[in-house]
Amino acid sequence: MDLMGHLLLLVAAFGALQAVAGLIAVRGFAMRAPLPPNARPAVTILKPICGFEPMLEEALVSFCTQAYAPFQLVIGAQDAADPALEIARRVKARFPDADIEIVVNPARHGMNRKIGNLINMLPFAAHDMLVIADSDLHVRPDYLDRVVAALLRPGTGLVTTLANGEPAAPGIAARLGALHMSHIFLPSALIGEAIGRQDCLGGTMALQRDTLDRIGGLQALVGHLADDNVLGHLVRRLGLSVRIAETLPVVTVQERSLRALWQHELRWARTIRALTPNIFAITVLQYPLAWSLLWLVLAESRSALLCFGCIWAIRAAVTLGIDDALESLRLLPTRRAALWLLPLRDLLSVAEIVVSYFGDTVVWRGQAMHADPGIARKPHAEEAAVMYSN
Repeated sequence: MDLMGHLLLLVAAFGALQAVAGLIAVRGFAMRAPLPPNARPAVTILKPICGFEPMLEEALVSFCTQAYAPFQLVIGAQDAADPALEIARRVKARFPDADIEIVVNPARHGMNRKIGNLINMLPFAAHDMLVIADSDLHVRPDYLDRVVAALLRPGTGLVTTLANGEPAAPGIAARLGALHMSHIFLPSALIGEAIGRQDCLGGTMALQRDTLDRIGGLQALVGHLADDNVLGHLVRRLGLSVRIAETLPVVTVQERSLRALWQHELRWARTIRALTPNIFAITVLQYPLAWSLLWLVLAESRSALLCFGCIWAIRAAVTLGIDDALESLRLLPTRRAALWLLPLRDLLSVAEIVVSYFGDTVVWRGQAMHADPGIARKPHAEEAAVMYSN
């Protein structure tokens, strides 16, 4: 075995060990006893929507059927012609006794349209405990109980949640996206928590209104692509903790083509690279099938073939183990991950990391933006034009 073979074997072995560590972390999360709520303060859920999404109605319904009281649901859009509004109004009609407010306001406040939408929605929030939840999030009836219980822990300023991916479209692209969410992002986030990181993961951002005011309000986030990361950073600067709640929402993956999935995941890659460049560079090591496959292609030897087979077997066992560990936490019945897609998933992830270094432009819901390091910066010319036009 030459030097290149030894190096690729070492990298592949490291990735396999990280996969096993991820399984251990996931099993630990699944076994956590949920915190019992010692109080149920009134909550406002802020749900920004934008455009048609498969299973959007089911996602909204899952928030309307929370076993929690009292709570208010504020759904907001910036375009009066947004097709998601018809779904929101249909859901409101299905739950006439629920406290649901639908806000339509075209005002823009910066390049981050999600945060701009939330700025328009916030005046309609009736309560001081705020839960910001992405539109594609599907939650169990005890979601609010578990989020609030985590937020009421002493010293906690912000609560976030993990997510399990579920394909919402036919084809390979959605299955690859779900594989990334459940079997790469989720265990990696738990490993990060285990080593002391306190990252806001974005799907859920729950905090008190007073905390939001102290960090400068939503206006402090509107100029950044990674609003969740900036929010977590600002909350930690107050001396407060960011915690992961003991609940597992489902995120629907709606990409129908590999191009759409590539665009979506390249946005993630460039965003993370801008935020934590050193850590991001190391993440390329966590895809052992890509490196063992490269060795197989270069060496064409039995040892390389054996290595590839062993790594695939380890990844398959870890993938099935994660599926089993999360079974009791899932809201939706989830089809098992396709083990034959694992090599393609690793190759795609490595390619996205490499390409992320060739620019900082990303596309988010049809809008071109620039990945930024999550700190105050001089905006690009086109961003400045938007930020100061209102």
